[in-house]
Amino acid sequence: MGERFGFYTMMAILVLFLQAKFGLSGTNAGIIYSIFYFSIYILAFVGGLIADKTRNYKGTILTGLVLMAVGYFLIAIPSPTPTPNKVLFLTLTCIGLFVIAFGNGLFKGNLQALVGQMYDSPQYGKMRDSGFSLFYMFINVGAIFAPLAAIGVRNWWLGKHGFQYNADLPALCHAHLDGTINTAASESLTQMATKVSTAPVADMTAFAKDYLNVFTTGFHYAFAVAIFAMAISLVIYLVNKKSFPNAKKVVTSGAAIDPEAIQMDIKEVKQRLYALFAVFGVVIFFWLSFHQNGLTLTFFAKEYTDLSSVKVSLGSLTLQGAEIFQSINPFFVVFLTPIVLALFGWLRRTGKEPSTPKKIAIGMFIAAMGFLVMAVGSYLSNLPLHSAINPEEGGVPLDESLKVTPFLLIFTYFILTIAELFISPLGISFVSKVAPPQYQGVMQGGWLGATAIGNSLLFVGAILYDNIPIWMTWTLFVVACTISMFTMIFMLKWLERVAK
Repeated sequence: MGERFGFYTMMAILVLFLQAKFGLSGTNAGIIYSIFYFSIYILAFVGGLIADKTRNYKGTILTGLVLMAVGYFLIAIPSPTPTPNKVLFLTLTCIGLFVIAFGNGLFKGNLQALVGQMYDSPQYGKMRDSGFSLFYMFINVGAIFAPLAAIGVRNWWLGKHGFQYNADLPALCHAHLDGTINTAASESLTQMATKVSTAPVADMTAFAKDYLNVFTTGFHYAFAVAIFAMAISLVIYLVNKKSFPNAKKVVTSGAAIDPEAIQMDIKEVKQRLYALFAVFGVVIFFWLSFHQNGLTLTFFAKEYTDLSSVKVSLGSLTLQGAEIFQSINPFFVVFLTPIVLALFGWLRRTGKEPSTPKKIAIGMFIAAMGFLVMAVGSYLSNLPLHSAINPEEGGVPLDESLKVTPFLLIFTYFILTIAELFISPLGISFVSKVAPPQYQGVMQGGWLGATAIGNSLLFVGAILYDNIPIWMTWTLFVVACTISMFTMIFMLKWLERVAK
């Protein structure tokens, strides 16, 4: 839960922080976002190697928790905005992101391997899919509250300094300070500044600098909240560490027999590894599409979505912002998991439960439908090119009356969450079931490594978002998910045979 809290804090605010802090374009912020998420998952492969080599899964997980907390501390330290030295402070931010990614690499895959070890006995093996689904549901409780906490801290800090939140203002402020703003956008900046400031705005340059500094300092403090989530996870882990399973020894044919060891033929080991690599190759396209929720879908929420009704009131504090949509996905994970589990349970009792590979293929189809909803909704709304509403390119932010209803994103997240529940926890379960015991950690790292490759290509979405009609961007993700589905169907019988 603590790791998910930090992960969804990043998913909610990282690209928005990079844009507000450093004035980066969507494409450049997307490149950093892609590299960060690539690093999180590819370093899980390294973490798996370390744990498999040492057979010390518990110690590796513990080290990862501590390192993640250190990384969040590094980027939580406030620095001035506009930055006096953009290259220096952006480098320091990237160092903090790398520390988080390395800690996550030690933690993530090995924790999943630890869960899988709980279901290695024949007595519990048939419940492996359900076990991983429950695991996936409960860790997403942390993800629900992370975006809300980030918004709350940021908006509290704005209110403390006499400002209100406005999603369009950071870009307008940077355009004003950079001298790229046109007359129409300058008039919009003046009107917005008057509305969000409790004090009279006499000097627009001073306002722009002050608003950006307060806005981004609020984000710095939002990162700090993740440290407390890590501390809670650390305490829970240390209290329960002794009750977690220990990895068993593994021997191959020809070695001395150990009654406590698991024996496996070399040929079978190879077949299992081939099957896993095939699935890893397929899910790359899913993650390239699905993890747009923290990138292009977040841009869409900020720039094309009417946020006036997207708010949560907590006394005098109002939680409002594009980031709030990142709470919707984990909320649906927690809400829908019992329903999906009940469906699988009913199918299991009637002898009709699909195999794990077939569930993954179904999930690919559902993901394609989610992006199809975005494509159709964007096309029917006749949304303009991003360059036309980007102040840094001489554009003017879209008028509120022309923005789309938030229900378009909410319905899309609903569909994508169902797809996620058919793919992510069940993919982890499939790896746990098929991976040879001596490669449990590294194969969980391989699953996350496939996710890493998909994440490394996320910036493609940002480039498309900046340069082609919005509906076409979503259509390309429909194609990517459809290709994944047909590839899984093609390999289905082979994967089912190996999984037995």
